[in-house]
Amino acid sequence: MAATDKIQIDLVKLVGGDRLLRLTEPESGLTLEQKLDPRLPVVRQKQRLLDVFQAALAKAALPTG
Repeated sequence: MAATDKIQIDLVKLVGGDRLLRLTEPESGLTLEQKLDPRLPVVRQKQRLLDVFQAALAKAALPTG
């Protein structure tokens, strides 16, 4: 499983004014993006997405078979 400190977090502002949160783990190449809800705190959305991302990385690291 990848360490949290290796996860790259980008906040991208789109042309229409919407914002996109992108998490990338460079070693595995796994990327997860989510459009942010302007009504909710960014910190809460970031933590939720980070939890999902870490779970996906952990699942990808499980041996198959």
